[in-house]
Amino acid sequence: MQKTVVWLFTVASLIVCALCPAGGAQQSPSGSLPDAPSNSAQSTQTTDANNPVHGSVALVQVLQRKSLVFPDIATDTGPLSPWGKFKLAANDSIALSTLGAALVSAAYGQAIDSPEGYGQGGEGYAKRFGANMGRAASANIFGTFLISSIAHQDPRFYVKKDLSFGQSVKYAALRVVKTRTDDGRPAVNFGGLLGPLAGEALANTYYPEDSRSVGDTFVRYASDLGWTFGGHLLKQYWPQINKKLHLMPAAQEPNPPKN
Repeated sequence: MQKTVVWLFTVASLIVCALCPAGGAQQSPSGSLPDAPSNSAQSTQTTDANNPVHGSVALVQVLQRKSLVFPDIATDTGPLSPWGKFKLAANDSIALSTLGAALVSAAYGQAIDSPEGYGQGGEGYAKRFGANMGRAASANIFGTFLISSIAHQDPRFYVKKDLSFGQSVKYAALRVVKTRTDDGRPAVNFGGLLGPLAGEALANTYYPEDSRSVGDTFVRYASDLGWTFGGHLLKQYWPQINKKLHLMPAAQEPNPPKN
């Protein structure tokens, strides 16, 4: 599984080198966007289209420059270059939110002995945790970086302010299937929908043999979408949580775009 993820990041880095020269041609968004947040871990939205990946050393540097909780919460409304989307995919793959979800999911899998091929005990838990991290990394590389770059879509999550809880639930669900293009137009969220599916297909190369059926793949895919929805709902309230608990330095708030 580790070799699969490393191979995937290596291939993605080569794709970055091919896509980056075209990334500088992106234009500023012209359409309406939801409100941007006032708090996040770090800004991962720097548009640096001329910053290629130079082998494994550069990849390690990308992984080290990580936001800690939710790297995909937008702190500005400018478009991301392919390089920016690659950095976001790397940061998302090792964020605290990803680690936490993998730990919880592994614990649940351990409790119900799923997949059974991983067994029980510490070794079984470690395999489940590693598989969950591999699935998350694959989904990010395919969805946040590759598909979003090809489709010219924004993979970030924009917090929308002043919503009731019911409205936030509806917005979080909507963001699973809808996003915006790099120039701000609404679009079907191809990266968010197809990325996890591609990641689950790849997971069949390292999952236990009795857990590789089409049914098993789509059960995991449905679970991925559920986790995405839950994450979106938490991100809606993350700026408020961060402000009250002082977990992270507050990011500078951009001028909110009009709805």
